[in-house]
Amino acid sequence: MEHHFDAAILDVVVPARAPFSATLKAGQVLRIIDLEGQQAVDALFYSAADPGERYSAQDTLAAQARAGGRYDLSAGSVLRSNEGRAMATIIADTCGFHDTSAGACSCESNTVRFGYATRFMHACRENFLTELAKYGMDKRDLVSNVNFFMNVPIRPDGELTVDDGVSAPGGYVELRAEMDLLVLISNCPQVNNPCNGFRPTPIRCVVWEP
Repeated sequence: MEHHFDAAILDVVVPARAPFSATLKAGQVLRIIDLEGQQAVDALFYSAADPGERYSAQDTLAAQARAGGRYDLSAGSVLRSNEGRAMATIIADTCGFHDTSAGACSCESNTVRFGYATRFMHACRENFLTELAKYGMDKRDLVSNVNFFMNVPIRPDGELTVDDGVSAPGGYVELRAEMDLLVLISNCPQVNNPCNGFRPTPIRCVVWEP
């Protein structure tokens, strides 16, 4: 499917630990590529026309459950807004599952989970705040996110556990925008759990017209 890249309207390598954002028009396709493997990619989605409409993990999973679906996301999953509308559809996926329950890492959660020595380590929440500020938004606009390529199994006792990532080098996920979208990405800087194989690496984001 590399021929799509010849017609790309956006093709960016996002460095390890860095934030990124882009606006997609309805119908455009975003491919997120895990260049070296085992790299978690946190993402937020907002309506470009009205950022008050934004991604809702609860609405997404509730609709998926009603259709007999799983607690994670994969090809065919529809990402829904807090108004229940389709924001994007996962149309291709080499990983097989993506998390939308564990949330984004933050300095505060690092401290609680891993000790005070991690208090000032860079985290996804800070990346998101950096990108939100570019669009006139702030921490009040932080909502539930998707963790692409992140392996978060639910244990029999209901506990969420972050395990080693399973995406291979060059693995990707493709999303088709179902409305004009603002997409914010944090190329996760976490080094205290295995979601990045303890070694954050670059990703590539490509957008094209279908």
